[in-house]
Amino acid sequence: MSTADVQAPAPAPEPAVPDYLADPDAVLGDTNAKWRYGRAPDYKKTRKVWEETKRANHAAGSLPQLVENLVKNWEIEASFKTNLADWRTIDHDKYTFAINGGPPQSAEHMLKVGTYNAIISPNDFYSPEASDFSSSHKTFKRMMPTFAWEVLEVYSGPPVVAFKWRHWGTMKNDYVGFNDKGEMITAKAHGGLIDIEGVTVAEVDDKVRVQKLDTWFDPLEMFRQIAPNGIVNRTITKPKQVPNPEPPSIESLNISADEAVKETEAGRPASGEHAKDVVNASQAGVAEKQKAMEESDQAKPGNALAAPKASQQTVMTHEEMSETLPKECPFMNKE
Repeated sequence: MSTADVQAPAPAPEPAVPDYLADPDAVLGDTNAKWRYGRAPDYKKTRKVWEETKRANHAAGSLPQLVENLVKNWEIEASFKTNLADWRTIDHDKYTFAINGGPPQSAEHMLKVGTYNAIISPNDFYSPEASDFSSSHKTFKRMMPTFAWEVLEVYSGPPVVAFKWRHWGTMKNDYVGFNDKGEMITAKAHGGLIDIEGVTVAEVDDKVRVQKLDTWFDPLEMFRQIAPNGIVNRTITKPKQVPNPEPPSIESLNISADEAVKETEAGRPASGEHAKDVVNASQAGVAEKQKAMEESDQAKPGNALAAPKASQQTVMTHEEMSETLPKECPFMNKE
């Protein structure tokens, strides 16, 4: 038999659809991607809640199922892939995202502020301006450990896909967040369902990657369900302010014990009796400075002396509040 009779093996057939359409967790297998917490998140609990409490049952390979899988993979990438180049579900040259007819947002914007801050406008319960990516996810993930998502109906197919969706979970822990007035809002956990719906119109390319997402929903509906009776605890806060350095007030001379230790130990915290000595010494120095200032600021006969400006109250920021809560990543082993 001649070599001409030997046929090369047939190439492997191309998949009928991209994996991010066939499998809702396809991108979790991207081992070379840069994940926000060093590895891919675990969505097992969320998928279990979806399976047990979903309202729609789509046939395998149907358009609604493909759309649902695409959006679930997109959400994973938007929430946990920190390198935009690793996102496989979008057309990088054309992708935009908009909420309720608002201005289009870039993928870079969502990657910076987070998925919650990208879709929620400032309101009486929550303000994105008072929260960064990490603290926003802590706020909602701790309140509602699983937040399942499903497609209810699809109204049109590619390249413009219009569909209705549902997002739901159980309020297992208290809601704590900051609103647009700077108030810390607390709502007690009621153990009930939080269930919201919306409509999205997605434009996709020939690979069914997202080019444009326009979503409409009522963001306040979630907060109305968080506090169904309107009962919340409001703690009035004020943002930190930088003291005016000209002229320095007596209050501005006060330094904390930690700062005194750092100045003396060059960044190495002191402890025990030594720490007390350091603090006492720093406080004595402050007292001397205050006394000298008071003596130098005594009004001369015939002159008036302006009173020093009042010190500003220091309040707990959202990030400091988050640091008082458990340190573990809120995403791992609970999605």
